[in-house]
Formats: sequence, C-alpha cells, structure tokens
Amino acid sequence: MNVGFIGLGIMGTPMAGHLIAAGHTVFLYDVVNIPAELTDKGGKAVASSAEVAKAADVIILMVPDTPHVDAALFGPGGVAEGLSAGKIVVDMSSISPVETKKFAEKINALGCDYLDAPVSGGDVGAKAASLTIMVGGPEAAFETVKPLFEKMGKNITLVGGNGDGQTTKVANQIIVALTIEAVGEALLFASKAGADPAKVRQALMGGFASSRILEVHGERMVKRNFDPGFRIELHQKDLNLALSSARALKVSLPNTATAQELFNAVAARGGSKLDHSAMAKALELMADHDIA
Repeated sequence: MNVGFIGLGIMGTPMAGHLIAAGHTVFLYDVVNIPAELTDKGGKAVASSAEVAKAADVIILMVPDTPHVDAALFGPGGVAEGLSAGKIVVDMSSISPVETKKFAEKINALGCDYLDAPVSGGDVGAKAASLTIMVGGPEAAFETVKPLFEKMGKNITLVGGNGDGQTTKVANQIIVALTIEAVGEALLFASKAGADPAKVRQALMGGFASSRILEVHGERMVKRNFDPGFRIELHQKDLNLALSSARALKVSLPNTATAQELFNAVAARGGSKLDHSAMAKALELMADHDIA
C-alpha cells in the first residue's frame, strides 16, 4: 500500500520502520524532524500532513495529544487539505474519545473512513512490533488496514465504532497506572522491611501477583532506570481523560485519582519526562526510603 505516517517520535519511528521493512511505500512527516534511519531505508519525506494525505491511501497519525491530532488533521497544511474520497485516516494516538467522534464525523464528511486505533506496549512493543492495538470504526476499513496493523502489533481487536478504541485505551491506562502503584508499594514495603527487592520481585514473578508491569517496571524500580519508554506527562494526560470522562459519566474512580496525584507529585519535582514507573519516587518520598 501507499501509506502515510505522521508523528515520528519514540513510538512512531519504529512503527513506521516496520511498515517500510514490509515493503510498503511510506510517506513521512513530523513537525520536528524526519529521522534519517527511516529515509535511509526507503521512507519518503514530504513537507506537510496535506502532502502525506495526497500521496497515501491510508494515513496514520501517532502524535502526543488531542490538540496535536486536531492540528494535524484540520490545521493549515493538515490532512484534510490533501484527502480525496475513499482514503482511510487512522489515528493511533491516545486522545479524547469524545473529540475522536467529532474528528471521525469531519473526515467522513470528506468521503473518507476513520479509525481510532490507540496502542499499548510502549517503546518496547513498538520496536518489537508486539503492540496491542484497540480499534474503533467501520469493519470494512478495519479489514483493509489490518495487514498494516499486523506489521506493528500482535493483539489487534476491533472493539466497536469510532471512539470505542480510545475508550478502551483509557481503560488500559487506568489498569496500568494502578498496577504500577501496586508494584511500587509492594517493592517499597519489601525493601523497607529489609528484604532484597530484586529477589522479592523474582519470587513474585512465579505467583499470582505476576504481571507484565511487575516484570518490566518492577525491574526499572529496582535498577533505578527511569529513562522514558512512556513518559509520566503522557500518562498524566491519559488519566486526565479518564477522570474528566468519569465526571461526565457520573462515575467515581478514586484510585485513578490517587494514581494521578502520585504522578503529579513526581512531576512537581521535575520528573514529568521520566518513565511512568517513576511513580514509585512519590511513594519513596513519603516513606523516606528508596526501593533499591
């Protein structure tokens, strides 16, 4: 296929790279820079999102937040300016489910299909092409794009209509945040009690408490490696979506709110760009004790 890819950051660069490696013609755009590693492999750099949309049949976005998607789609030089009927726009960012439905309506009015397809798995999953992809939109468009999804991820699910993919991602981020908090508390407790947190983690990995977060982020906490795979500031954004949507739905999410406050505490001390496993730093501060 002729594929467009807009947003070439930590996640977008390896995702676009997999599509290039699979033999697709991939047109590339980013507001900052287009990585040479992609153009060296055959990716085609263009000057705007509109140029991407003109050249490609499927246009993929992977940008940080709702306003960035809005600008990429409908701002000056945006995707909407380059679309023609029959194309498919795929937003793989993690943004507002409410705004997603509005974006879909605007793209549909131009004669094109729209899929919201946020991902889970972080930079590790992006590099390994093992992302979980949660899709909302029409089934026919999903089936057309599915071969592309399969080059970037493993667990690919059409959840429902437009907005349902983003709703699923918000639910995912609630679970991830609360599990990071639980792992942080457990390893902090063990360390403060005098046990070796690395060995405690190893033991827990063989029991019912085992999880991907205990495996990956527990190791980060023990080894003090908080280089970002998924930044705290991005998880704060996702939990803001969860909490604002919960207010609109009249649903209480008390532990989600607690997790957000812990992220806020780390961000207040300059840690907004650390990996989200660094939530443990807020727990350590309250305990006056480091896990490792």
